[in-house]
Amino acid sequence: MRKYTPTHAANEAPVVLPGSTAVIIGRWQPFHLGHETLLNAALATSERVVVVICAAFRARESRNPFTWQERQAMVQACLTGADLARVRFLPVRDYFDDERWSAAVSKGVDELIGSSGTVHGPTTVVDVKDANTGVRLDHFPSWRQLDVLPKVAIDGTSLRNVFFEASDPDARLAVMAPFVSQPVLNYLQAWARLPAYTERVRDHLAVVNYRKKWSAPSYLTADAVVVASKHVLLVRRASDIGHGLWALPGGFVAHDERFYSAAVRELAEETGFEALPSSMKAAFKDREIFDHPHRSNRGRLITNAFYFNFGNMRLPEVQGGDDALQARWTPIAELPQMEDKMFEDHAAIIDRFVGMYRQVL
Repeated sequence: MRKYTPTHAANEAPVVLPGSTAVIIGRWQPFHLGHETLLNAALATSERVVVVICAAFRARESRNPFTWQERQAMVQACLTGADLARVRFLPVRDYFDDERWSAAVSKGVDELIGSSGTVHGPTTVVDVKDANTGVRLDHFPSWRQLDVLPKVAIDGTSLRNVFFEASDPDARLAVMAPFVSQPVLNYLQAWARLPAYTERVRDHLAVVNYRKKWSAPSYLTADAVVVASKHVLLVRRASDIGHGLWALPGGFVAHDERFYSAAVRELAEETGFEALPSSMKAAFKDREIFDHPHRSNRGRLITNAFYFNFGNMRLPEVQGGDDALQARWTPIAELPQMEDKMFEDHAAIIDRFVGMYRQVL
């Protein structure tokens, strides 16, 4: 990726090349003034702008409390007239795989540019100039890069902490006011009256308390992906964190336990599914480590996922146990519609073995 510096005098407007596209990439949780600086730079230097909304299609959680549609609405609230008509939005899921993620971004941007019906000019990705610039942007070697100096350091995590931890609504908004535009502040004020806000507060505080209780640098877990007769075995979580979301049977590995044994034990405890050791070994097809730093809000959790396929076996009865509200054999064909009801990165884990995303791309 080559650096791009607009050529214009300080008192002149940047030269906008015909067909040029600027791309800004972020989670926008929420959309604050630092983000707005990127958007304004993109609008000033390019004919059209693509706003990539990361962490799309997933369940609400402490780090990602707003849906991609809600984040799009925040950005749109900051735009007026002609500028609004120049902006397109591209929601992209978290694949927890940099190459797959960057391919989805590139493909989505190309499709949006192609659908505009105008001449194709240069594509520039606009990013904040800091120590982290270029880590993900190196995945787009054909794009130019424009670094923007932030006017003030703004931390989205701190804003979310204020939004979900301050008990006084007026104080909450007063603290956030210097860091978000008035349209976004109005949006957040209205959003806080919805039932989703109460649910997010509960989940946020549960994560805060969890991290205080469990503060080791990392933890090891094991999950079981069990498939039979075109169904996958899922559980609904009873825990405060991710309460009611669908997940794979799994849990923490005991200090005297191997990963495989932990996966089989958790499977039995949470679903009642048990098979002879020889049958489990025969059904075992694959395993993979999932260690993305942001795969879990609870902390640095590294999991070993074990894939068992029992072919056309008759589905045995299962029942939620331990910390599972419910256990259910779920048709694989229904999985794409459940993506925003899945816990953490479990949709990505299922996709690795079953191909969950192929039906929705």
